[in-house]
Amino acid sequence: MISTRLKVKELLRERRWTTKVLAEKTGMSESYLTHIKNGTRRWNEDALKKLAGAFELDPTDLFEHSRTRTDNINAQVNISEELLAKQATNPELKLNVVPVMGQIPANPSEYNNQMMQIATGYKDQFVPVFGNADNTMFCLAIEDATMAPNFVKGDLLIVSPGTWTNSGDIVAVEYGNENPVRSIMQINFMDDFIVLESVNHKKAPIAIVRGKDTFRIIGKVIYKYQKLA
Repeated sequence: MISTRLKVKELLRERRWTTKVLAEKTGMSESYLTHIKNGTRRWNEDALKKLAGAFELDPTDLFEHSRTRTDNINAQVNISEELLAKQATNPELKLNVVPVMGQIPANPSEYNNQMMQIATGYKDQFVPVFGNADNTMFCLAIEDATMAPNFVKGDLLIVSPGTWTNSGDIVAVEYGNENPVRSIMQINFMDDFIVLESVNHKKAPIAIVRGKDTFRIIGKVIYKYQKLA
């Protein structure tokens, strides 16, 4: 696992800045920055961007024990014979290299996906996808058995935020008014409701009231790399 702790304390010491100075540079409160500095509160993507800007560093350089980023990600991708054959028969198919991560990102983008990849311990892990040019795609690593037998620990789900969603599709969603939950669910659209069901149908469906309940689709699951026994 890559440590998700930020080396803010060390950087402040190097620059001889106080927390007050950093607060002025980032627009964040001193108390919040003190928590981040001491590792007593979780940072978010917005805070990471502001800190990187203040220290004039790449966001990946803020992590403790961070490794050097590689630009040769294609060398780390194992492409199956099936995908190679598909590209050989249709050379115009675009190869997209998709980052693996352990959680669903709130707002998928190339930058945010990279941050989530590092934060969840999957830095430098990628999978290939042919024929889809969506550069916000991400690959969710299934880390438990809550969706078994449909998806099991070790499976990799390719999620495309740019792909249209229809009833019956498996999607990454965020729902909940007070404490939003991000999860992989089956979605069904109705006139006044959106019904979310667990992938294996082992839990009661959740009815989302249109225009009332907080809900959004993050992306559609378009492919699964299945764990091999």
